[in-house]
Amino acid sequence: MKVLIVDDEPLARQRAARLLQELDHIDIVGDAANAEQALAEIERSQPDALLLDIAMPGMSGIELARVLAERESSPAIVFCTAYDEYAIAAFDAQAVGYLLKPIQRDKLAAVFRRLSRLNAAQIAALSALETPTQRSQLSATGPQGISLLPVSAVRYFHADNKYVSAVHLEGELLIDDSLRELEQEFAGQFVRVHRNALVALQYLQGIERQGVGSYRVKLQGIAQGPQISRRYLPALRARLAKGL
Repeated sequence: MKVLIVDDEPLARQRAARLLQELDHIDIVGDAANAEQALAEIERSQPDALLLDIAMPGMSGIELARVLAERESSPAIVFCTAYDEYAIAAFDAQAVGYLLKPIQRDKLAAVFRRLSRLNAAQIAALSALETPTQRSQLSATGPQGISLLPVSAVRYFHADNKYVSAVHLEGELLIDDSLRELEQEFAGQFVRVHRNALVALQYLQGIERQGVGSYRVKLQGIAQGPQISRRYLPALRARLAKGL
């Protein structure tokens, strides 16, 4: 079995590698310090399983699992975490690969003996335990593979028919989320200005008049922001008057 180790702590990766080397039929094909490196390594080495940390800077292990779950073929996942016993007990009944740090040799061996794919329902349940709940990265799958975009780089979200784009300084990323879902998840970071647009509060600079009764949002780094509908104009003006 080919295994990729994903953990932001070098010592944790080294310990995991030592323990895995003691197991029969395990071939360590590489390691990664974060989710982005892991995605590149998965493309390169096509591992059968990931030994995956949950709490990592940027995209967490749960977010990476969500991305991989969208693929037709993806590695099995064994999570490593500092969560205590109540979380582990919740997943023992489902035979999920789930290890408490520091990893113990006998438990690691037992997990790999009963290794199973983590399904969507289990990922959703793990997400309820994960903090923070907001994603730090957005992902989209296209012809060139998986593209990642930090939420902090998004100037605004724009809906056009059934498609939603995350607009940033280098262009746009088509994502699967609806505006309603994004508005709920990032309520403290984005504000609705139109039925088809959410703008990032951190880049909001003001309101521009575009003609009689027509206004647009002025956003840092964006030549032309989205339109503001009459419905949302008073609330946006009030936010700006209060300094957001």
